[in-house]
Amino acid sequence: MIDLRTLRENPDAVRASQRARGEDEGLVDALLSADERRRAAIARADALRAEQKQFGKQVGRARGEERDALLAKGKELAAEVKAAEAEQTDAEAVLDGAHRAIPNIVYPDVPPGGEDDYVVLKHVGEPRTFDFEPLDHLDLGARLGAIDMERGAKVSGSRFYFLTGVGAQLQLALLNLAAQQAVANGFTLMIPPVLVRPEIMGGTGYLGAHAAEVYHLADEDLYLVGTSEVPLAGYHANEILDLSAGPRRYAGWSSCFRREAGSYGKDTRGIIRVHQFDKVEMFVYCRPADAEAEHARLLAWEEQMLAKIEVPYRVIDTAAGDLGSSAARKFDAEAWLPTQQTYRELTSTSNCTTFQARRLAVRYRDENGRPQTAATLNGTLATTRWIVAILENHQQPDGSVTVPEALRPLLGRDVLSPV
Repeated sequence: MIDLRTLRENPDAVRASQRARGEDEGLVDALLSADERRRAAIARADALRAEQKQFGKQVGRARGEERDALLAKGKELAAEVKAAEAEQTDAEAVLDGAHRAIPNIVYPDVPPGGEDDYVVLKHVGEPRTFDFEPLDHLDLGARLGAIDMERGAKVSGSRFYFLTGVGAQLQLALLNLAAQQAVANGFTLMIPPVLVRPEIMGGTGYLGAHAAEVYHLADEDLYLVGTSEVPLAGYHANEILDLSAGPRRYAGWSSCFRREAGSYGKDTRGIIRVHQFDKVEMFVYCRPADAEAEHARLLAWEEQMLAKIEVPYRVIDTAAGDLGSSAARKFDAEAWLPTQQTYRELTSTSNCTTFQARRLAVRYRDENGRPQTAATLNGTLATTRWIVAILENHQQPDGSVTVPEALRPLLGRDVLSPV
């Protein structure tokens, strides 16, 4: 949730953020109204409770008929207190709903607009020129005995798959490489649960506009995570962290699950957009003042991993309307896919400022010892989708694939050959 102090002091900044996202500005006025109503209800309930307390002292000193009259008046006052408390409860519920309806406030220099309004920040590497007709990752995966979509669909339905033989080995090598890099840079490696409670999923902002993409187990009222960002964000829920030594950094390795609702017709071939995949995700808790610098570090660590798989890529500044509700800014790194002649996202890193931590009550103590809301950030370090870029960019005329040098010690081979 956004900071209500920012709303009160600078509502125009929140309105500008809503415009940049293409969201309803009227939600800002609704939240202002709900905030004023709640504050007025609290003030009235507090005043009546104080009056009731003083009145109780008068009753204690009174005798006879005076006491009887005061007791009758006390009943009326008690009814007023009860009504005021009910109004406060209702006002707080309305405020909570209005508060949760507004996404995070985007940074002023985030590009406005939707999915296609990103700004390219840089290109790294040159797309390879092939002297043969390149195969796409699915054809290569079939020839290598690495990907089996047909049996994945037979067992589980569309957009499921088996990684087989060298395909499974390649994924393990890739994720191990990511885990090694994370640990070398001070991250605590975590294997988190992939089922979470509603308050954790909602706390990270995935039960709003993106709720249709999330798998829900109704009988248990648990959600399958689409990223280990979710359980890692909940790891310190309702805690006060010691951030005196700097940010807390975690790297979560987990399977991830996404319904991909509304994405029919997009990247349906192969393993680009699927319902289940594995990922190593970086997650950081830090002081809000450190969040921008930490965001730059996460992007740099992502680029280190991309350099290790030796593929051309670009970095984009994602437009406001494509950020998701929790992010104030997001950088995507997209790898070149030769057979599509376009760039596809491999990594994403988001600065969520205090939005998630406010919902999840994650705090730290400032230099005066007072609890303050922490900031959270996340960033992808490797996923199953990276296999697509590796196979397509490193393929050879005979259908084999050269293994990037950094992966060779973990994979135990220099070339993947057709079976």
